[in-house]
Amino acid sequence: MKKHLTRKSLRKGKRKHGFRARMSSAAGRKIIKRRRQKGKHKLTI
Repeated sequence: MKKHLTRKSLRKGKRKHGFRARMSSAAGRKIIKRRRQKGKHKLTI
């Protein structure tokens, strides 16, 4: 069984899915709002 072969890049992840990236679009703000309503401890990466 194969394990993870790719290594995640923190910079790439943050650029795409980070808080600032989310806040830059209306859809992203909706995601943050939904996660706040659910009471998520971690809103983004």
